[in-house]
Amino acid sequence: MGNKQTELKKRKATTTVPSKELSHTQEIHEDIDAIKKQLKYQDGINNVSKHKIASTSVALMSFFTTFYMIWFPAQVVFDEVHFGKFAGYYLQRTFFFDVHPPLAKLMLAGVGYLSGFDGVYQFANIGESYAANNVPYIALRALPASLNVCGVALIYNILKVSGFSVLTCFTTATLYLLDNAFIGQNRLILLDSILIFYMLTTIYSYIKFRKYRHQPFTLPWWTWLVATGTSMALTLSVKMIGLFVVAAVGLAVVMDLWDLLDKRKYGLTTKTLFQHLGARVAGLILVPALVYLFWFYIHFAILKFSGPGDAYMSTRFQDTLTNNPLRINSLDIMYNQSIKLQHKETRAFLHSHTLTYPARYEDGRYSSQGTQVTGNMQPDINSYWRIKPTGPLDETAAAKRPVKHNDIIQLEHIGTGLDLLTHDVASPWMPTNQEFTTTKLPARYNETLFRVVLDDHKVNQVWSTLMQSVKLIHVRTGVALWCNNRNLPGWGLNHMEINGNKKSGEEKNYWVATDILGLNATDINLKKQEKKVAKQMGFLSKFLEIQIKMITHNNKLTGSHPYQSSPSIWPLMLRGISYWTKDDTKSQIYLTGNVAGWWSALVAIGLFSFVSILDMALKKREIFILSATSRIRLNRSGGFFLLLWATHYFPFYLMGRSLYLHHYLPAMACSYLLLGTVFEYLFIDGVNSPISYQPTDKKYTINHACTTIKSYIAAFVLISMQFMVYLFLSPLTYGTPGMSAEEAMRHKVLKSWDIQYAKHFN
Repeated sequence: MGNKQTELKKRKATTTVPSKELSHTQEIHEDIDAIKKQLKYQDGINNVSKHKIASTSVALMSFFTTFYMIWFPAQVVFDEVHFGKFAGYYLQRTFFFDVHPPLAKLMLAGVGYLSGFDGVYQFANIGESYAANNVPYIALRALPASLNVCGVALIYNILKVSGFSVLTCFTTATLYLLDNAFIGQNRLILLDSILIFYMLTTIYSYIKFRKYRHQPFTLPWWTWLVATGTSMALTLSVKMIGLFVVAAVGLAVVMDLWDLLDKRKYGLTTKTLFQHLGARVAGLILVPALVYLFWFYIHFAILKFSGPGDAYMSTRFQDTLTNNPLRINSLDIMYNQSIKLQHKETRAFLHSHTLTYPARYEDGRYSSQGTQVTGNMQPDINSYWRIKPTGPLDETAAAKRPVKHNDIIQLEHIGTGLDLLTHDVASPWMPTNQEFTTTKLPARYNETLFRVVLDDHKVNQVWSTLMQSVKLIHVRTGVALWCNNRNLPGWGLNHMEINGNKKSGEEKNYWVATDILGLNATDINLKKQEKKVAKQMGFLSKFLEIQIKMITHNNKLTGSHPYQSSPSIWPLMLRGISYWTKDDTKSQIYLTGNVAGWWSALVAIGLFSFVSILDMALKKREIFILSATSRIRLNRSGGFFLLLWATHYFPFYLMGRSLYLHHYLPAMACSYLLLGTVFEYLFIDGVNSPISYQPTDKKYTINHACTTIKSYIAAFVLISMQFMVYLFLSPLTYGTPGMSAEEAMRHKVLKSWDIQYAKHFN
């Protein structure tokens, strides 16, 4: 009796379909299509209905968990101070600078425009009232919240198109929608929800593209290839860490192309291989590049007025903005005029006085004992220098001649009447650099000559105040005038050290002439009735400049923060972030992940990696712990998800900037996909492959995934744990009012969670 039941179960689990002898690739494709049609027929409408019911259910549950109390608090929370403000700048068309690309902020600005936000409110401080400033904050929060719901649907459908069962898709999506970190982060005016949505769209599109790998160059194949490239570009257009999904898909594509090189397996000609390569270059490089450029084109087209971002950009860039104060107050510099020179990097002004360098420095080295030249943060009359011509010009002619690029000049300190000089004497703090001093000796004339090198000389050859940066290169020695960000001792009035930098090509050698003694630029321009029109700058030049600035300033975000954390502690959820507190209502928002899901995902990562490595090792000894079809399935789905997790996690170890828990959320989303893969393998029968081919019998076998009682028990346990932790942490996620100090402390699942403000609640 038992044998009959076992045989009956086997017959229900597999269905064999005869196959004709396959002679070439097209016949294989036709047979697989026929088998898929039969599989769909045998599964019937019932399986499709299950997926529809399950996917609709998780979407509705996600809507509730995400939008619950989205109106609370009606105050600025955490980084809403930045991204709400940036949306306002778009509506005001005022130029700003941010280390992230523009797409997500443009989307928020679009919602703000449609909801009647004028962009005037500046989101200045955490805790400021939205109601008092008439900000449609619920509409602004609804955008990332809606995309979080869409993200849950994408998690479900990614596993569905990967061939997983309804139970696996439902379980994984439910775990994701009950994760407190995704709920807390993705219901605020922040960028992460938009980033994760486009990342998941990229993953879904690439898996769909892979589904058509046996039907190359067909319309669906091209559609999903271009969709993958477009989604990659949209992800990158939200944050620069979108490069991580680009890297993951790029590695997968390289491995795919490497596999196509196998002539015995695929029989592709050289011409066809190049067609495959060309298609991927077009769909995954050219299309994304155009999409990425498009958003910056929109960015520049909207932000046409001068604003707070001006200071980050070059003077040439600033000159393209309407009402730019530098252009309004800029004057061309003529010979014999006296100017102040400010170092761009340290903001110190070139200065001199009657004091001299000491005979010997602290390290025992001798100085020239010449007059000191220093960098002073508080300029005065001793910070003015007269530009003297070196050619045969009389006073009248010199006063009418502007200083130009590559001119050779002298700088005379108007307080002492001495000329600026540098020579082969070591500077006070840097023995490798040259000392600067002043002199009036005719014999040292050649040591007082400097060449004017303008940064934008290809656009404008005339040196002007404020708008153009300049390097002053010593003619005899080739060193550049530079200010060292180090203060001199008391003998130098604690001013900064000025010296000659032998690396004259470095950006840090630039100075700016801030004003001309005795001249008021505004009055002069009004008398001339000049209307200084914004100049033009090529789109690609502006694009390249802002890319460099974004990368540079992102790397400079190294300041300490009480809630920054190391990537090593993220997977274990050892520390969260305090987003908002309100003592009078006894409420706070503390970002923390659902430890049940985070720790389960970490176990899944370890288990998958261990089994994969063990299988590869034992396979060499002809010991097989996985079937061939199971191995292929796990490697293709689980391997891809593991690659996605790794590329979104490990690069953070190489970053020097300040990092926070929310940087791990894209990687965590990928680890949930891997958790679903492990769940399917452990608890769902028939996981090996939906379709397998038996070469000996020349037959295809359709394998139906079978959910058993253990499958439902495992899903129930996982979801129950996730739900209980979700409920336990929800007061911290939603900022539920009325939480006493004792209650707040009880919500510390781990001692390392620093819910600091709980001690203020009475």
